[in-house]
Amino acid sequence: MPNVPAELGFYMPAEWHPHRATWLSWPKDPETWPGRVPQVEQIFLQMIAALTPHERVNLLVDDEATEFSVRARCNFDGAENIRFQRIKTIDSWIRDYGPNFLINNQGEVAFNHWCFNAWGNKYEELKKDHEIPGQLENILNVRRFEPGIVMEGGSIEVNGAGVVLTTEQCLLNPNRNSHLSRSEIEKYLKDYLGATKVLWLGDGIVGDDTDGHIDDIARFVSPTRIVCAVEDDPSDTNYEILRDNLKRLERVTDANDRPFEMVTVPMPGVVGGESTDTRNLDHLPASYVNFYIANGVVLAPVFGQPNDACAIEILQGLFPDRRVTPINCEPLVWGMGTIHCVTQQQPKA
Repeated sequence: MPNVPAELGFYMPAEWHPHRATWLSWPKDPETWPGRVPQVEQIFLQMIAALTPHERVNLLVDDEATEFSVRARCNFDGAENIRFQRIKTIDSWIRDYGPNFLINNQGEVAFNHWCFNAWGNKYEELKKDHEIPGQLENILNVRRFEPGIVMEGGSIEVNGAGVVLTTEQCLLNPNRNSHLSRSEIEKYLKDYLGATKVLWLGDGIVGDDTDGHIDDIARFVSPTRIVCAVEDDPSDTNYEILRDNLKRLERVTDANDRPFEMVTVPMPGVVGGESTDTRNLDHLPASYVNFYIANGVVLAPVFGQPNDACAIEILQGLFPDRRVTPINCEPLVWGMGTIHCVTQQQPKA
């Protein structure tokens, strides 16, 4: 019997495929956002307010008290589209540990439950969030696949038309699946994402403690178009990294062996400095391509930097049928990620 999603006709749709819901986990960890948890909570409220007029938001909260507290702050149109799920989490990076949703042409939804080891065993406590997709199985009431290898949602990007984009720095890192070769990892991606082609970039941006997640450097915005981050300052440590990735993208082709249309977006420049917990994080992983595509809206991170307006203008041109909503994510990026990292889309079948 077939036992992997691709053999059953399942595939991971592109993010712009119509959503049934967005999943979020309410932020609370002071070790993730030292001195900034209240600002991060406000960012989550802005995201929810932008999403709920267009789709349901399923929000994971630890307990009844948290639910009541958050509910009291949701004084905006569309708040009735929030569904609170009382499931305890350690942190908010549901993109990486949450269910990885799939659909097929028979109107069915399923999901992958990959292994989550907190980005190469970096944070022991956060590894507990690996259990979250299993706890959601009865709520979702759809089939769960367990590939049995380490994979984070932020490490993969799909165009919904057979192509997966990822990085060597992350998926070939020995702290993930040291027993697997490149070709073996590609087979897992094809079997469990319903893809036919895997494209590899090199390294991710400086300051990214996920070991180079793709969602900070290059994103599909249509089946044939990719937006890629570039650094214009030759003295910046991201300059050569992003030039190499752009060159790779200019050489690859889609599932039908056609070149992609490339659109570049600038980096915001250096975001960082002295943290309130004495960390000196002088180059945080701030990137405009860590946006989230939802029904009718695109949530886009900005950082109070000169390139903010340029980036938003480029993104709005790429999504003429959606309103691009900028959200200042400078407080959020101190946790080493922004909007795409804390969201997870549930597609309609």
